[in-house]
Amino acid sequence: MNFLPYLKLVGTGPKRNRDLTKEEMKTVIRAFLKQEVLPEQAAAFLLGWRVKGESTEEFSAAIEVFDEFIRHDPRPESIEFGYPYDGKVKNPYLFPLTAQYLEPFNVHFSLHGGLLQPAKGGITLKEISENVPLPSNIHYYDRSEYFPELYRFSDIRARLGLRSSFNTIEKLLGITQSKTAIIGAFHKPFVEKYIALYKARYKKLIIIKGNEGTPEIFGKCTVTIVENGNVEEIKIDPKLYGINYSKSTRAISLEDSLQQTKEPSNAFMELAKFNAAVLLFLTERKESIERGLQAL
Repeated sequence: MNFLPYLKLVGTGPKRNRDLTKEEMKTVIRAFLKQEVLPEQAAAFLLGWRVKGESTEEFSAAIEVFDEFIRHDPRPESIEFGYPYDGKVKNPYLFPLTAQYLEPFNVHFSLHGGLLQPAKGGITLKEISENVPLPSNIHYYDRSEYFPELYRFSDIRARLGLRSSFNTIEKLLGITQSKTAIIGAFHKPFVEKYIALYKARYKKLIIIKGNEGTPEIFGKCTVTIVENGNVEEIKIDPKLYGINYSKSTRAISLEDSLQQTKEPSNAFMELAKFNAAVLLFLTERKESIERGLQAL
């Protein structure tokens, strides 16, 4: 396709750049996924789009096009968890242990992962899911299978080496068409973006300012709950429940991360149990975190 007019919209400087209309953005994203643009053009657009700043309408358009390509596996009662594709750097993953606690409660996790994307350089959900035994209530989807069109962009994004706009919208993709979604966020502006983008796509949206941008709670954090048009913000502090886990402040290796998940310490298991209790509360299976802990 003649891509230059679209590239000019994000690549000619602050005086001439402008937000794309919804239909323009849909045209661009479809062309990307169908490989109708050169890799150099795709990289240039991704960089320009990021520098220009993304509008909610542009993000919404991209997500709607993603829906056209994703291989769905409907599990509406499962909870879709949105993890970043740039991984975790300093701390191991909790989700296999948390899910294990929730197995008797018929709480199912919908998770998806893929190759490492820039720019954090962490350990990916894919690496954990392929090397740690997962309980039966975890449904893991690999991008190479559920969304190969976006998977093919992994090399371009890796060579670009910078965070792209895709980082923001690839964490929740509705593979299982779940009614409930839980996503991690680090910065307040992203919480607001996620509310705008996903409040109409899920019956209940939960945004956790968790460890390293994941939905995993390692310390005091803010949780935003969006349901029936209402937005509620609550604070959760594990220390108030006797959980005193010390987060790592240094990078860990994949081997160390796997080891800590496969053979967890008592303190790490208690943290996983606490996260399970929080999920029982947030999904209204228990009326409080205390009741969740008692049930576990």
